Amino acid sequence: MELWIFIGIAVLLVFYIISIYNKLVAYRNRFKNAFAQIDVQLTRRYDLIPNLVETAKGYMKHESETLEAVIAARNAAADANKKASQHPEDASSIQGLAAAETMLTGSLGKFFALSEAYPDLKANTTMNNLMEELTSTENKVSFARQAFNDSVMQYNTLREQFPSNLVANNFGFTAAELLEIEDPAAKKPVKVSFS
Repeated sequence: MELWIFIGIAVLLVFYIISIYNKLVAYRNRFKNAFAQIDVQLTRRYDLIPNLVETAKGYMKHESETLEAVIAARNAAADANKKASQHPEDASSIQGLAAAETMLTGSLGKFFALSEAYPDLKANTTMNNLMEELTSTENKVSFARQAFNDSVMQYNTLREQFPSNLVANNFGFTAAELLEIEDPAAKKPVKVSFS
């Protein structure tokens, strides 16, 4: 009788470990899928940027350094995105993407600030349409990034909870990295002047 009780407890324990393992796999697949949504939006963004720069070239002839910086930052971000999309569970690839996206955001901010000085460029229909599409895409990237970060948080929470952490540590479920893209312009202090 005691043997059957022991066997029953062992079988229940095995099924419990299997259910934890399957739950970890499901949560990991959720954040990978969420990253795939980011990848779609970032690829759209990367496709829009060269058209935006090409449209501005005719008007901003003296700003070639800025235009080249935007394209270089776009290319670096696209490369980082390709690496991250292949391994969204790799923390270093997500960190590399975040750094590249921060650089791209900064160079685009400088580009938009300079474009304000060119009234003909601001009035260009193609430029306005591209900027509107880019803004819409930026919003979609933000929503996709939030969904990804939520999925990563759920996965990491499950991974760290007891007894899931025992299964995670023994079966190679490593911590996932949040995708945090900083806006360099947001860090500048706001100047207030009453003169």
